Amino acid sequence: MATTTPSGVRAHAKHGGGSSDSTAPMTHRQIMEALSGLLLGMFAAILSSTIVTNALPEIVSDLGGGQSAYTWVVTSSLLAMTATTPLWGKMADLVSKKALVQIALIIFVIGSVVAGLAQNPGMLIGARVIQGLGAGGLAALAQIIMAAMISPRERGRYSGYLGATFAVATVGGPLLGGVITDTSWLGWRWCLYVGVPFAVTALLVLQKTLKLPLVRREVKVDWAGAFFITAAVCLLLIWVTFADDKYAWLSWQTGVMVGGSVLLALIFLVVETRASEPIIPLRLFRNRTITLASLASLFVGIAMFAGTVYFSQYFQLARGKSPTMSGVMTIPMIGGLFVSSTVSGLIITKTGRWKSWLLAGGVLLTAGLGLLSTMRYDTPYWHIAVFMALLGLGVGMMMQNLVLCTQNQVAPTDLGAASSVVTFFRSLGGAVGVSVLGSVMATRISHYAEDTIGQLSPKEQAAAAQVSGGGSIPDMDLLPPGIREWLESAYGHGIADIFLYVAPVAFLAFLVTLFIKEVPLKTSGALAQAAEEAKEKEKEKEQEAVPAVAGAGPVEAPEQPAAAAPASDEAGNSASGVPVRGVVRGDGGAAVAGAAVTLISLGGRQLGRSVAQDDGSYAVDAPGAGSYVLIASADGYQPQASTVVVNDETVSYDVLLSGTSGLAGVVRAADGGVPVKDAMVVVTDVRGDLMATATTGEQGEFSLAELVPGTVTVAVSAEGFRPRALPVEVGGAGVTRVEVGLEAGARVQGVVRAPHGPLADARVTLVDGAGNVVGTATTGPDGAYAFTDLDAGEYTVIATGYPPVATALTVAGQGVDGHDIELAHPGE
Repeated sequence: MATTTPSGVRAHAKHGGGSSDSTAPMTHRQIMEALSGLLLGMFAAILSSTIVTNALPEIVSDLGGGQSAYTWVVTSSLLAMTATTPLWGKMADLVSKKALVQIALIIFVIGSVVAGLAQNPGMLIGARVIQGLGAGGLAALAQIIMAAMISPRERGRYSGYLGATFAVATVGGPLLGGVITDTSWLGWRWCLYVGVPFAVTALLVLQKTLKLPLVRREVKVDWAGAFFITAAVCLLLIWVTFADDKYAWLSWQTGVMVGGSVLLALIFLVVETRASEPIIPLRLFRNRTITLASLASLFVGIAMFAGTVYFSQYFQLARGKSPTMSGVMTIPMIGGLFVSSTVSGLIITKTGRWKSWLLAGGVLLTAGLGLLSTMRYDTPYWHIAVFMALLGLGVGMMMQNLVLCTQNQVAPTDLGAASSVVTFFRSLGGAVGVSVLGSVMATRISHYAEDTIGQLSPKEQAAAAQVSGGGSIPDMDLLPPGIREWLESAYGHGIADIFLYVAPVAFLAFLVTLFIKEVPLKTSGALAQAAEEAKEKEKEKEQEAVPAVAGAGPVEAPEQPAAAAPASDEAGNSASGVPVRGVVRGDGGAAVAGAAVTLISLGGRQLGRSVAQDDGSYAVDAPGAGSYVLIASADGYQPQASTVVVNDETVSYDVLLSGTSGLAGVVRAADGGVPVKDAMVVVTDVRGDLMATATTGEQGEFSLAELVPGTVTVAVSAEGFRPRALPVEVGGAGVTRVEVGLEAGARVQGVVRAPHGPLADARVTLVDGAGNVVGTATTGPDGAYAFTDLDAGEYTVIATGYPPVATALTVAGQGVDGHDIELAHPGE
């Protein structure tokens, strides 16, 4: 049976340490379930970086930092992500990808919490380094896990989902960050906390949905290579960050840092040539596509990060917009990225052609950056919107497809390293670009400010000198109109120069992609490719072992296709091979008639099938000596998979099936013991998977059959009562009985009214007698609100929308209906 065989193999491989899962490709539903937690983790990581974009001017100003701190808050995260990406990628080739992505999420959560507690720029930058470590793992592992499950030909379709996640998080981040920053009772620190619940949820979802085979290999991590590549990148980024600020570009500090970075890179290359498991296998660069894709990713990283990270400064400092509006104004760029990544992915999956999208992306990216270099503080917004849309279209076409063309040309064992190489160069380009251009932008802004300060009156010039000489990011709202317009003009022109310098870099990315050769996309994922290779090796070993089988005459080779397997009828009478016989029994040793027994190879191919007779006996034939998997199943019993070792004699193997059990009980009101009718009873296993549901009858009774023995959770809910959940141990046989008592739940409901009638969007808060907030609600168009599942006691209802109104009430019995609240303007 098609559905039983792969799952049986998968279970056997997990418990028995097999090297391969089923070779059957995953369905769309299985892939989406596996990707759900992965995309949620990516969403959290992207949200954490974009949500602070529009808040950074206020964050840096509040912590007392300047333009250097602004740049380092962005660069530090990119630095950590860049330096550790190759290590994450290589580890993915050696150990559990699932464990790695969960570790990355935990590191990300720690960094987010510490960042939210930052008291100065140094602490914030350090926390962003921790965040970058986790984000580097998520960025590398998302691509690697997708490639492991999905063929290159189909991957474009799912890359669209990744692009959509990227776009939604990138659009939602600045908007949410702006709203949080503009909300006085929240503040910018919540911008750093908001990604934590998403990351924790992703951690739990991945534990349940991501199921990848663990290939047991001797782990040899190239720690020396990891150290030298990290040191080389860090020293390079420190140099470009402080150049033209702490010292000149041409200085002895530059010579020492650049020379040291080059020396560390050379040592890294020497170490990699001698390492048994190098972080970046240098042999990968013998492949022309990988080399060119890495170089193009370097240029795309410079253009993508450096070209977009300063948009928030432009809209807030050059156009005087709020953090919220700053996020809204970047929507055209994100919309372009969303459309191009999704559409290109779908069309690539349909046609298998990808190079034309790379070339078109290079043209659009160059054009968008070039046009953005013409903007000034008073440029019409619709012009900038079109330019940003072109930039987003170009990035969406190039970013994912450069990874795709690389993954298409490597063996499954090098998938992690090759994917991380492309991601590494993209992050390196972004980190270097942000650092260099941040320094350049500060210089250009100062230049334009000094060049135009003569337009101000002498009094304004004195005040302007104090503003521009402070070294910190100014608060535009506190400046006089004349000085504000002068400084907005300097910021607008200075930031536009960044795009002017980046446009030629994007053009270089386009030139490099011209020389990438288009290779047809493979039609199987990395896991399937690895399984096929393992199957071929297994087949070769079995064929080599055939001559050693005792007995005269040839033995039929194993691992034949199912259609060519030894024939066996429903009673188990076989034509040839080594017999495997036995009895299928249930609880108490009783025979299980009609049980289906299937024999499969370790490669997942069906070799024989039998149906148990009235006395439970079965018989199937194995094609020769070797190890096989025997699967038995029957209605009312749990299926059983076992490993059977066959030599040259008849194998006797009895199968014991465990029966399913029942659960019955009564639901009553805790106060009085009255049966509760129509209560919903839900049973889940220890992992939270739904097992069964039922509704209680007139006497509160319920009954569930065919449950797997073990600990389950029984959750019961009913109208007018507080829901309850309790653990229950279901016995191995018979019916387990349970009685559930439900506490009555009171409710409070009413309508919030204004002088003109019901008030929509009013916020209602319920506080108990101890001062704890029990719940909050927002009224709808009819002004109604409601709180349910309440204990009896004293409460205070607070309504806001106009000046707040607080009323006290006592809740008893079924609760309070019609607790209406009147709100009015002051003085009415």
